Amino acid sequence: MPTLGFHKHDHASCISSTLERAEAHCVAHNLKFTPVRKRTLEILLAEHRALGAYDLLAMLSEEGLGTAPPVAYRALDFLTGAGFAHKIEGLNAYIACAHLGEDHAPAFLVCTRCKTVAEADTAADKGRLGQAAAATGFQIEKTVIEAMGICPACVEDAACA
Repeated sequence: MPTLGFHKHDHASCISSTLERAEAHCVAHNLKFTPVRKRTLEILLAEHRALGAYDLLAMLSEEGLGTAPPVAYRALDFLTGAGFAHKIEGLNAYIACAHLGEDHAPAFLVCTRCKTVAEADTAADKGRLGQAAAATGFQIEKTVIEAMGICPACVEDAACA
């Protein structure tokens, strides 16, 4: 599973195919994919960077989809619960899931300058963390891995300055 977020791709196709998968998932699992939930996911997909709930609320409000904070928080709760989005704990912000519909253990590469986030898959049972857990008899149920740094575009911008 590739790392997504820092490479060039067909952005329109990325958005439309992810929305189609989200809609199909909702139909298959009898979940309500309301206009606010769908638009929130569209915004997250379009941005490819971490957005806070109030950033999302401002965008939703401009489109007449609600002005009260619970509007954004309910949509984000739905999206994270359905596996359509992830919370970036270090930023208290959200991104669309780059591997929607796939069973994965995400790790996040977060640019501290532009807030772009790349999602990579890490298997908790592999690597040093998995080895340490196995050695102690610990069973990992969930991991949150966030690496803060500078993305390739910001590195390039700094080099050009």
